[in-house]
Amino acid sequence: MAEHISPRVNAARLGEFIGRTVRLTCKVVRSQGETAIVQAPDGGELSVRVARDVSLAVPYIEIIGTVVDAATVKMLACIDLGDELDMDLVNDAVELWHDPRFANII
Repeated sequence: MAEHISPRVNAARLGEFIGRTVRLTCKVVRSQGETAIVQAPDGGELSVRVARDVSLAVPYIEIIGTVVDAATVKMLACIDLGDELDMDLVNDAVELWHDPRFANII
């Protein structure tokens, strides 16, 4: 079952998951062709290799993707989250996900 878990990450935690599938809730800063620059919930900017059939039509999205390096994610899927999102709350959820006190819940 552990192989199907896709942990939620922010920019600070991305480097811990190189080669693994993660979930990144983010705000699209700019998109050009097959590359997008996004702002992670902790404020860090990351590069995303966008899947060909995906249109980034809303500002807030959740990316399910493979971590290429500490600053790049290769998108596998994308979920539109709309025009407004409390990124501080999202970052709090990310940090709780990684809190050792809750390790046995996952």
